[in-house]
This record gives sequence, structure tokens and C-alpha cells, in this order.
Amino acid sequence: MQNLFDLSNKLIRSVKNDFHRSLFLKVDWQQRLIEIKGSRGVGKTTLMLQKASEYHKINPESVIYISLDDTYFFNHTITETAEQFRKYGGKYMFIDEVHKYPPKFKNHDWSAELKNIYDLIPDLKIVYTGSSIIELYKGDGDLSRRKNTYNLNGLSFREFLMYNNLFNFPVFSLDDIINKNALISSEISSKIKILPHFKAYILHGYFPFYNESPKQYFQRLKNIINVIIDIDISSIPDINFEISGKIKKLLGALASTVPYTPNLTNLSGNLYISDLRTLYKYLNYLEKSELITLLNSQSKGNKILQKPEKIFLNNTNLIYTLVGNKIETGTIRETFFCNQLNYMHKINYPKSGDFIVDDNYVFEIGGKNKTTRQIKEIKHSYIAMDEAETGFANKIPLWLFGFLY
Repeated sequence: MQNLFDLSNKLIRSVKNDFHRSLFLKVDWQQRLIEIKGSRGVGKTTLMLQKASEYHKINPESVIYISLDDTYFFNHTITETAEQFRKYGGKYMFIDEVHKYPPKFKNHDWSAELKNIYDLIPDLKIVYTGSSIIELYKGDGDLSRRKNTYNLNGLSFREFLMYNNLFNFPVFSLDDIINKNALISSEISSKIKILPHFKAYILHGYFPFYNESPKQYFQRLKNIINVIIDIDISSIPDINFEISGKIKKLLGALASTVPYTPNLTNLSGNLYISDLRTLYKYLNYLEKSELITLLNSQSKGNKILQKPEKIFLNNTNLIYTLVGNKIETGTIRETFFCNQLNYMHKINYPKSGDFIVDDNYVFEIGGKNKTTRQIKEIKHSYIAMDEAETGFANKIPLWLFGFLY
């Protein structure tokens, strides 16, 4: 236990607090059980350590950070750790990598232990992180009525600018971006040359570890993709090595043709997947792990069994990682828009235009010379235009949609 405290103190003291993600201010830290999920590499651990450092400055003994892949948990349970921590004045427990915890009893995994701790130690607050597919994991303890869940996306374009000390701009709502885009874009563009930084973000700005080793960035992303499929997805019941191999082939097939307008029969045949329901399930795994985005029509029904209208890679950095530099400009533009809007808004495929947001706003994506011809008869329709510093009327700079969080 002392070694856990020593490591915890070291990590908490070393975390930098000069930049906070927008989610940091949105989390209700007073809740007793908080789940923070998100893709690998987006900064979940840093977010937790930053909050832990606040408590640590007030009372170092009241807070501990633990990672459940530590060898300590080969022979110790989360429950006994929490009980011992509480005896010594512990109040705040930050738990990382919950899905890597080796269960100590049959039908009693990490979720069952957290449920017991929640019920038996009411004065202990717990924050834990998990991969973005954690909701697909059928745990032995039902935490749905106890936990408060938050999802951490990759860096927005606004956060990328802040993270690199380029400029500090506020978050803008979608309504502000639509109705005040000319004013907002003019003000920002008067203070910073925005387009070169936007190009940099599109290439390498989504994950916050680029600055650690720029030359290794894309190799690190490839490693993350493999870990997501080989470890995270493989932790789902009934997933074996053969299936994870098919999921990799599926991702490769999608990456070579994104945005992919699905012919699922051909796709399943090429991958030797005999059942379309199985293919839908694999697509769902890839979407939940935040490697792809499935864009559906506005029709109702079970999304898992609904044929998507288009399939995108989750973010533009993944496109450069999986595809290389031979990428259609339109693909980059649409992927950026889809990623930034999909985080906080409902986004679907419309009858006309490229996207419909919140069942209300229709967007066509293009360059600065894009016309409104295709959507001119549609109410609440807009152009998200690339390569433009400022907007006017219903023509909104594409980069401005990176200021939503």
C-alpha cells in the first residue's frame, strides 16, 4: 500500500496544470462515483491527475491515484485497498484502467467491487476511467444507477490552440457559430493567422501527445489502433483472435474508401463474414471504440441493426495514419465536421446536403467557392466552407466548428 501512495504522490505532483480540457469544468466532481470514458490517448489520465492535484494541495493524505494494471492488484482487491485507504483518512480515489483489473472471485469483477465500495463506504468519492467501449462490457456489478458518466473527446481545434500556447479563445455554442459567425470569425482572425494552424490540427492536432515526439506520432497512433482492437475490443465476451483479425481487415477496408457508402453485402463477402448481423456488430465495436463514425439517416429504430448511410474514420489524424497523404480534400473536411459536431450534437445524413444537425440545421461542406445551389430551398441551411478566414450570412468558416468545446 505504501508503494501505491508513493507512486500516486509522484504522479500527482508531476502533472502539469497550465492547460485544462473543457470537460474539466463540466464534470460535477461532487458526485460519489464518476466514470470518464474515451478513446486511448485523448488525455483521461491527465484529466484525473489534474483534479487529484487540487485535493492533494489541500491534504495529500486524502487522495490517491491508482492504476489497476499495477502488479499490486495481482494479489489485492480494489475493495481492500479502498477500505485501508479510508482508514488512513482517504476521501478521493482516482482509478485508472479499470478494464485491466484481474478479478479475484468468480462473478465479481471491478464493477462489482466498485458497487460494493459505493454502498459500504459512502464518504469515499471515486473517479475511474475506462476505454470508450466500456459500455459494451457486461460487468458483474450494475453501476448504471450510481455512476455519472462523461466522455472525453480528442482535442478540439480551440483546445489545440490553447494547448500549444497559440491563443486562448472561449467556447462558442452552435447557435452562436450559426448566428454570429461573421463577428466571431473576424475577431479571431484579427488576432491569429488561423488557417495554417487549422491545417496543422487536421494533420496532428487531435491527440495531445504529438508534442512529446512529433516524429513518432503516427507510429504511436498505429500502436493505439492495435491495442484498441487486440486488447480493448478483445475484452468483450465472445471476441477471440480470429474475430479481432476480421475487425482489423474491416477497418482497413473502410479506411481505403472513406467516406464509405456501404454495400454491406459486398463488404461481408470480401471479409468472409456470412451473417450481416455479425457485420453490423463489428461496425458497432469500431464505432464504440471511436475508430469510425457511422452516419445514419433520421429514421428511427435499432441503430446497431440499421444500415449506415455513410461511414467515416473518427477523426482526421486517423485518416493520415491509416491512409497516408493521398486523401481527398472533401473527405478531410467532412470528417472534421462530423467529429466536432458528433461530440455534443445529434448528427445524421439528410435527404439533401451533407449533414443534418439536431434534426434542424442542414450543412453542405466545401471550399470557399462552394455555392448554396444544392440547399438553397432548405430552411436553416448553411455552408461550412474551408480555406476561408471569415464568414458571412449562411457561409461559415469550417474551422469555426472546432470551437464548440
